[in-house]
Amino acid sequence: MQNKEKIMEYTVFLDRDGVINKDSSEYIKDPSEFAFIPNSPEAIALLTKNNFNVIVITNQSLIGRHMATPDTLQAIFEKMKKGVKKAGGEIKDIFFCPHVPEDKCFCRKPMPGLIFDAKKKYPIDLAQSCMVGDSAKDIECARNAGCSKAVLVKTGNGKTAKADLRKKGITPDHIASDLYEAACWIIKSVKF
Repeated sequence: MQNKEKIMEYTVFLDRDGVINKDSSEYIKDPSEFAFIPNSPEAIALLTKNNFNVIVITNQSLIGRHMATPDTLQAIFEKMKKGVKKAGGEIKDIFFCPHVPEDKCFCRKPMPGLIFDAKKKYPIDLAQSCMVGDSAKDIECARNAGCSKAVLVKTGNGKTAKADLRKKGITPDHIASDLYEAACWIIKSVKF
């Protein structure tokens, strides 16, 4: 009899821009433009030390807009992963949508395709998962994918997201000032 792969308990999906790093209306097109939001590497380290699997789920239409190459995007991801590792954390994987909104793809948030791709690759129990984002589309994505919890952070687009969510009748499970506060809330809320 084959051993079944153990379900990954407690997966936290994180948006990137505006949650982990400072966002830009001009997009983050080069590793030199990538700058962590204060305490975000430490927040991921805190989640890692508390046995959470951290997976980044991010729309990156700068590829579809021909503003950066896939290799450049990977270099940005590497800079992010190294900074998180230096703080003692780990990003298990990164899933991104390269498409522009007009493509109407299934992987671009608020659609749940990226989370479903992660679930195909890893034995994730969505009932033991949480999504943290700074926009309405992140919270909608969590709901569309069936994540147990969705946390909105006030960094990035968080302030405008509250009004967008209110109009749509969607309520996040928690609103945090930043990723570090979100991580603390998630750890206290275990047993989703």
